[in-house]
Amino acid sequence: MSNADATVFIIDDDPAIRDSLALMIAQENISVMTFENAEAFLDACQPECLGCAIIDIRMPGMDGMQLQEELSKRNILLPIIFLTGHGDIPMSVRAIKAGAVDFLTKPVTREKLISAVRSAICESEKITTESIHHHDATSRLAALTDRERDVMMLAIQGYPNKEIARHLEISHRTVEIHKSKIMHKTGAINLLDLARLAHEGGLI
Repeated sequence: MSNADATVFIIDDDPAIRDSLALMIAQENISVMTFENAEAFLDACQPECLGCAIIDIRMPGMDGMQLQEELSKRNILLPIIFLTGHGDIPMSVRAIKAGAVDFLTKPVTREKLISAVRSAICESEKITTESIHHHDATSRLAALTDRERDVMMLAIQGYPNKEIARHLEISHRTVEIHKSKIMHKTGAINLLDLARLAHEGGLI
């Protein structure tokens, strides 16, 4: 994902701050959208949104930390940069522990802002790639029967066919048939590829 594919969402109730941040980011040829409150942003944001969110921690109505929690509940995995004039250490620690990628105190310099935005966009790219791989792996593994999954899990742990057969109380030939079907259904080219697929699918 390039900067051109990403959007920076600015959520701040101060119009002067919103406009200032938007101008600095737009000058870097990065798309920007601004919102005056959390509710307006949630109405517009979708789970597939790419980029990052710059959120003021203290806003009327839903505050920044509550917005962070709501985004998590909705499985919207946008990296978050918190920006506030109330930059107390306990709040920043809580924000980072909850998944924020950065915490900047107003007034923030252009250099620090753009550096934080670029890092957050890189994190968004990583999250998006991992999500795509997980979805692909899950879809391919879903084609397996329970027995095929049992055989696969033993095979990728390094058990030979004879041991798999003994463990599952099936014949050696049946193990071979299951393994052939597993490779065909998942599209894996070898056991190493199958193990990678199981990892991306969350099975190991």
